[in-house]
Amino acid sequence: MTEDHALDAGPVVRFSEAEKINPFQVLIELHDQALRQSSGSSRAEALTELALAAAVLSWWSRWQPITIHRALRCGADLMDIAEATGLDPGEVVRRWERWADVQTRLDIGGRPAVDTVEVRTIRERIRAEVGR
Repeated sequence: MTEDHALDAGPVVRFSEAEKINPFQVLIELHDQALRQSSGSSRAEALTELALAAAVLSWWSRWQPITIHRALRCGADLMDIAEATGLDPGEVVRRWERWADVQTRLDIGGRPAVDTVEVRTIRERIRAEVGR
């Protein structure tokens, strides 16, 4: 099985297989799998859809805080982000804070993974928005 052609070696029926595929390819494979589904789907087809969907969810849960950070950097307010994600504003803040805490402690070549001044500025903006 190659990363670009996930289903070449047969259907992916386990999360451990699906999570090894390029995340964008997983989205394509899940889309294609959903289009092929019928009411008489086989066990392998149902498991393939489940494994691919689980991989997408896992990938997205790791990437969502990064995209939240990007939106905050671009000036989006908390309500805009909450509406874009379908999360309540408190959950948006919790996910971003958890990510930002790790990234600011992560040392890459003697520097944090994200600009600590930028994170502090975003935190101040969030506090002002929620009135804390």
